[in-house]
Amino acid sequence: MQSSPSTAQPSPDTRQLRRVALSGLLGTAVEFYDFLVYGTVAALVFGDLFFPKADPAVGTIAAFGTFAAGYVARPLGGIVFGHFGDRIGRKSMMLLTMALMGCGSFLIGVLPTYDAIGVWAPVLLVALRVVQGIAIGGEWGGATLMVVEHAERTQSGRRGMWTSFTMLGAPLGSVLSAGMVTLVSTLPDDQFRAWGWRVPFLLSIVLLAVGLFVRLKVAESPLFAQVKREPLEKPPVVEVLRRPKPVLMACGVGIGAFTAQSLLTGFMISYAVDHGYSRSQVLTAVTVASCVALLVLPAASALSDRVGRRPVVLTGAVASAALAFPVLALVDSGSPGLLILALALGHGVAQSTMYGPLGALLTEMFGTRVRYTGASLGYQAATLVGAGFSPLIASSLLASYGGGSTPVSLLLCGGAAVTALTVWRLRETRTNALEHAEPHSVTPTPEGTPR
Repeated sequence: MQSSPSTAQPSPDTRQLRRVALSGLLGTAVEFYDFLVYGTVAALVFGDLFFPKADPAVGTIAAFGTFAAGYVARPLGGIVFGHFGDRIGRKSMMLLTMALMGCGSFLIGVLPTYDAIGVWAPVLLVALRVVQGIAIGGEWGGATLMVVEHAERTQSGRRGMWTSFTMLGAPLGSVLSAGMVTLVSTLPDDQFRAWGWRVPFLLSIVLLAVGLFVRLKVAESPLFAQVKREPLEKPPVVEVLRRPKPVLMACGVGIGAFTAQSLLTGFMISYAVDHGYSRSQVLTAVTVASCVALLVLPAASALSDRVGRRPVVLTGAVASAALAFPVLALVDSGSPGLLILALALGHGVAQSTMYGPLGALLTEMFGTRVRYTGASLGYQAATLVGAGFSPLIASSLLASYGGGSTPVSLLLCGGAAVTALTVWRLRETRTNALEHAEPHSVTPTPEGTPR
């Protein structure tokens, strides 16, 4: 009789790590779905629905201005939720940020337009966008820290790979949002403008329920539990900003990835439609590029565990700069196939290579007591500078100079250059120990030193 091979059961720590990674993936996907649905719909109809008195170019700029309002609020969310996450705990803040994000998105779906309530429509839209921004400002830090700090016990050499689950929430949310908007955009134009655009926002309440269900089942970070007994005397943000170099470096590292993400997803929808593509063609290209990112991002994250965070992020930054002008030339060609190729290369490959290792890199730059605040503030400051204002700047430049893709290409190059220069000056973090509780650290442990 053939004996069945024994199967080793994963340890409780490993099972909890898997659950936390799934929570990070689903939760961040829900958050980015809500956030990116806004950017997509804003590019398509918000200029007409909420700013109808403006000419088309000004209406588009105003719509992207409300988009930027969400990004302006994100550093505030990083500070607020980082403070309580470092004081009270990671898990409770993760639940709260998701609830705020989902409710804010649902309320946008039922918001009356300018024709119904006049100037209150854009005012309420900006207010809800700020709520979204504050929520997502605290979301990424909590989700990423939970994965990294759980991985430290059993998978410390694979922190990049495990954090890639959280980072995958961005392209997965993009796929979900683009797919949903593509579906409703097949409606006749009058129906899409009347009620179709609301559907993706209203469905966020279902995603919210799923995300909260998963997050309720995860355990608190074991590293935070160790330091909770000895809280900092001063607020975490004060401790972080006393020596701001790590936060500034964290911001600089992320600017290139977020500039590329913003310009090659939300802004590109408006740009490409204005250049003759149909909505379905552009949304298809964004969806394909996001699917490519779902493959490249975890590969780049896992590679950073082997060769280091710096080489991988630097490679992505150089590739993004090198592809900036070719990508926009492909978009300007008018060919739907070349549009897909452009976004797949620029967003799916180059941007994802920069973005993938950021979760591990930024969290490794700060000590446990202020890690939520420090990593969140650096990350969200990068989104504000890189993603919040890029579409607004690009739209303004295109309106001022009568079209042409050169301003967009230069913005992509500029963001990539900031990331490359920052990474060049940053010391490798892959071997940093996470158990230390000092306020923050950018000095890695030497290669080969036991932790």
